[in-house]
Amino acid sequence: METTEEIQMLSFTIILHAGNARSYAMEAIGLAKEYDFKAAREKIEAANNEFVEAHQVQTKLIQSEASGQKNDVTVILVHAQDHLMTAMTVKDLANEMIDMYERMKAIEEGK
Repeated sequence: METTEEIQMLSFTIILHAGNARSYAMEAIGLAKEYDFKAAREKIEAANNEFVEAHQVQTKLIQSEASGQKNDVTVILVHAQDHLMTAMTVKDLANEMIDMYERMKAIEEGK
């Protein structure tokens, strides 16, 4: 069983990496809007790297619970999970928007 303090530290780690991922995804949208698709895709990759970090912490919590350990569900943990899911949605939408801007540019160029 993780202590409440450990759950809080793990939660803040998830929040940190999810927040970084969301920021990278938002930067990717801005870059795509300027038709800088290479840089936009690089930001998406940076977001993906942050998600790996967040998911490793999340997986640790899930595995401990799956092995029978009871962990307290704190408001901070719920917030961390919400933050992570929201960031994942932003990244998914950023990918769609990058594709959309690529199509717009191709149409503008008559391709």
